[in-house]
Amino acid sequence: MNAIIYCRVSTKKEAQESSLTRQKEELQRFASESGFTVYKMIEEKHSGYEIDRDGILEVLDLLKEGYAEALLIQDETRLGRGNAKIALLHSVHKYGGTIYTVNQNGELQLSEADSMVLEIVSIVEEFQRKLHNLKIKRGMDKAVKDGYRPQRNLSHQTNGGRERVEIPIEEIVNLRNRGLTFNEIAATLKGFGHNASKATVHRRYQEYVDQQTERH
Repeated sequence: MNAIIYCRVSTKKEAQESSLTRQKEELQRFASESGFTVYKMIEEKHSGYEIDRDGILEVLDLLKEGYAEALLIQDETRLGRGNAKIALLHSVHKYGGTIYTVNQNGELQLSEADSMVLEIVSIVEEFQRKLHNLKIKRGMDKAVKDGYRPQRNLSHQTNGGRERVEIPIEEIVNLRNRGLTFNEIAATLKGFGHNASKATVHRRYQEYVDQQTERH
């Protein structure tokens, strides 16, 4: 399993350097003993009460894009403190990541209070997601009513062997640029009868990004 190691200290004082070094050593050893493949190690010096941190935002991006499935930290306070910790715990879970800590020598076990807050946040976000998808559906319904025909791009082509699912990359890129997650994009395409999974959408989008990178 690919994992990201995340180390954090709150200040840039020289005294914190030893703490940062210790975290890195302990987490590297923990990863090795637990059988994780370290995809990337990220360290930063920033207050845990804030979420505007380049390092932790990179962690979330990597989890969201599927480059890693696990996040390794020394303890939950290294992830964040106060409301920032709750927000980040929720985000890591939403992007399919699992948190492991050195202090607990395994998967992070949350307190009853934190678990309850996260459950409430998840319920609220689920209703927000439904509202968001309803807005997308209404917009697409209006577009179809006005003459838009997405099915022209939703054709299946077979070149022998296993059938490759063909999906409209231009629609994926457009929806992605609008901030939709791969899961939401897949749901939107399915609304037009195109059976594209989240994984397929992600793979096609990554192929597009790779092609654009090669051209430049």
